[in-house]
This record gives sequence, structure tokens and C-alpha cells, in this order.
Amino acid sequence: MPTNKDLSQYRLEQAEQCLTAAKNNLSLDDYKTAANRSYYCIFHCMRSLFALERLDFKKHSAVITHFREKYIKTGIFDKRLSDIITTLFRIRGESDYDDFYVVSKDEVRTQIENAEYFLTQVKAYLESQN
Repeated sequence: MPTNKDLSQYRLEQAEQCLTAAKNNLSLDDYKTAANRSYYCIFHCMRSLFALERLDFKKHSAVITHFREKYIKTGIFDKRLSDIITTLFRIRGESDYDDFYVVSKDEVRTQIENAEYFLTQVKAYLESQN
């Protein structure tokens, strides 16, 4: 039976796969998909932390709220991660649901860098907990 640590690691691997997919989609000039995958990178990062708490949420808004309350407001992570979430969540939503939304290559490149930073911060935190 998988442990909470196994689930956390699995979700972190999902985050890494999403980041790789975002970079690949950027190179193919598929900016909407790259934006989507960048968001899901941070989404899986947050859920990797929750696995260790034996928590999960059905709604993205609940995932974001819990992350901010447990990890940002307490100072575990810098407020910059909260700003990254806000931007990526907005871009992902607009890219996925607004028929005429156009995300630029530069904007996607920045968001991929932000997702990579987010992933790096979560990985460092998880390593420090071992």
C-alpha cells in the first residue's frame, strides 16, 4: 500500500511532467497548452504537500485557499508563490475558457519560469522535511 510520502512523490513527478510539457508546447508555439501545463505544474506541487497532511480537495479554489492559509500566511513560503498562483490560475482559466483570449509567447515564457521556481521551492521544502 502506498504511503503518504509515496503519494507526495507521485504528485511531484506529475508536476515535473507538466513543466516539461509546458516547455515542449512553448517550443511548438502552442501557448494556450503551455499556459495550461504551467498551471498544472503548480497545482500538483500544492497537492504534493497536501498528501503529507492526508488532505485533498475537489475544487481548485479549495486547493489554492488551503495552500495560502497553511503555507503562505504562516511564512513557510514567500508571498511570491501566492502571486504566481494568482497569475497562472487566471491565465489558465482565460486560455481554457475564453474563446478569444490570446496569450503571448513572452507571457507564457514568464509563467513557465514562475512554475519552475514554484516547483523548486516546493522540492526544497519537501527535502528539508525528510
